[in-house]
Amino acid sequence: MAVYTEVSDEDLNAFIAQYPLGGVLSCKGIAEGVENSNYLLVTETGPYILTLYEKRVNRADLPFFLGLMEHLSAKGVGCPVPLHGHDGEALRELCGRPAVLVTFLNGMWPRRIAPYHCQALGEAMAGLHLAGADFTMARPNNLSVSGWRPLFEACADRAHEVKPGLAEALESELDLLEAHWPSATGPGALPSGVIHADLFPDNVFFRGRALSGLIDFYFACTDLLAYDVAICLNAWCFEPDGAFNATKARLLLSSYRKVRPLSDSELEALPLLARGGSLRFLLTRLYDLLNHPPGAFVQPKNPLEYWNKLRFHQQVRGPGDYGLE
Repeated sequence: MAVYTEVSDEDLNAFIAQYPLGGVLSCKGIAEGVENSNYLLVTETGPYILTLYEKRVNRADLPFFLGLMEHLSAKGVGCPVPLHGHDGEALRELCGRPAVLVTFLNGMWPRRIAPYHCQALGEAMAGLHLAGADFTMARPNNLSVSGWRPLFEACADRAHEVKPGLAEALESELDLLEAHWPSATGPGALPSGVIHADLFPDNVFFRGRALSGLIDFYFACTDLLAYDVAICLNAWCFEPDGAFNATKARLLLSSYRKVRPLSDSELEALPLLARGGSLRFLLTRLYDLLNHPPGAFVQPKNPLEYWNKLRFHQQVRGPGDYGLE
């Protein structure tokens, strides 16, 4: 269960009294999620999500995240919106943690990915990228290529516990990615802007076949737009048995391109970006697995899922292998 900080009734009531929401009717911890403590809070005016930010979230980044959600919502992107209290502030303290209350988003995330989910995702992701184009704040992506080597070095000595020879293979891949990673500035630069960076299925809500909104913007940052696309290829277009589904990839990419065209350079870079996306999640999962505290509620995810995805992308010859003509 992803509730790391318990909130007493007294603390909760004092917190909610700072908002024009009436009394608390119920408050229940949300089991999903791995980074923060989340509660479904129901007051006399309706349901809300209460989030307490845990130690892995840098407090200095919170104005970016909260401002981005407000900006995207104002541009028509379906996403939670931070609530402001009587004093006009959205960010405050609860139980010694930074905390915020956001609007409740109706819908459910898809447990079994169908092609129409990928089609809707591509359109929504492109809409997010366009809506974020005039967002004035910026946040570097500390989990992009410049952040991978420190993660690797923190895991290298024990990587063999997960798979023999894994450290050597990852170092070789990291060397290649560092040497060839596309630039966001200068000649030949790829388009950059606000990306979500964590659009996994559990962060995308649907009502029936319609996408109702996007949640969990706490990895959002300024980076290559096509890198966000690559992350989604990994998260949405592989089957449970590890097979790549080109139909899902084609629908995701084609629906994205109808809203925001991808340049030839972005398409050519997509296999490399997908390799980078694979390495990023492999390394963070590997680190979490090797540093998993005994008795922790949240179980670490299997890093080798992303080793297999990385191996697939290493064999890709071009955009055609992703279902594009």
